[in-house]
Amino acid sequence: MEIANSEEPQAVQYCFPSSNASCLKEMRSKAAYAALYTVLVIMVTLTVCGNLVVIISVSHFKQLHTPTNLILLSLAVADFLIGLIVLPLSMTALIETCWYFGDMLCSVYKFFDSVLVSVSSCNLVLIAIDRYFAVCDPLLYSTKITVNVMHLLILFSWLLSPSYMLAFLYLNGNFDDGEKLNSCLGECSFVVTDLWGISNLIFTVIFPCFIMIALYVKIFLVAKRHAKIINSSVGREHMKGNSSEISKSSERKAAKKLGIVVLAFLLCWIPCYIWILIAGSVNVSTTAALFTPSVIVYLNSCVNPILYALLYPWFQKSLKLIFTFKICYVASSFINLFKDKH
Repeated sequence: MEIANSEEPQAVQYCFPSSNASCLKEMRSKAAYAALYTVLVIMVTLTVCGNLVVIISVSHFKQLHTPTNLILLSLAVADFLIGLIVLPLSMTALIETCWYFGDMLCSVYKFFDSVLVSVSSCNLVLIAIDRYFAVCDPLLYSTKITVNVMHLLILFSWLLSPSYMLAFLYLNGNFDDGEKLNSCLGECSFVVTDLWGISNLIFTVIFPCFIMIALYVKIFLVAKRHAKIINSSVGREHMKGNSSEISKSSERKAAKKLGIVVLAFLLCWIPCYIWILIAGSVNVSTTAALFTPSVIVYLNSCVNPILYALLYPWFQKSLKLIFTFKICYVASSFINLFKDKH
């Protein structure tokens, strides 16, 4: 009886025992806490360091200053900020099942979380558009999709997303007094009305996903048609003296690689939104039972640099140059990263 009484109070506690308005805190074993925080440290380290390498590589090496790589740079910046700001706060709240960082940081967290997710979504739409023109209309791509145009599109996405999300969060009362906003002390919740929740789902998830899927279906249909021509006897003879066909083949390979990045995003985000819809959750708490979907969502920012390492030889070579400090040499930005054919 004494053992049972000593263990029972540790099952559930309060986030702030001194307050009657405190949220309940789920208690875990020391081993569980150690395992979860180890996973958190690994995820944060991989996300921050991996995306930092991508940022340094694309920014430093002149050969990587292409429209497509600029989008990857923008995506890496968003993932880097997620790993640096959002991931530690969100995962700590999920592990502790309490929010200990105050109302001000709660508002900052909600803003950055929403904005960076929106920016990532915009970047992936830009990737799909970029690959569509590169594969389906290469002549238009070379004349219209330039570095300067891509700079403007990326800048527009980074200005549009904060503006929209700031208005979205403000109009739903997410920046109100924490005592009025949260049902108990120790909670940081996203408050969304039914109408806003549906409209936000359409504009930030369904519409971008529809564009990405539609464009990639078109891309792979065109790639399949080109492959049949190239594999035919007439196509092979024609390809011998035609460098444009080689260029088209290269663009199709690039589209497939970037398609994997887009697919990874969809596989991480769509299940989370489906779960929210099934659960009928409009007021989504960071300390609620969203642990598994949230982990999968934030895992996307961690996985992207790993995908680059597996898919792009230039990333592997730039990684070696960075860790051997050869990028500190004079004129290192002009090093050829594409000597080996891939």
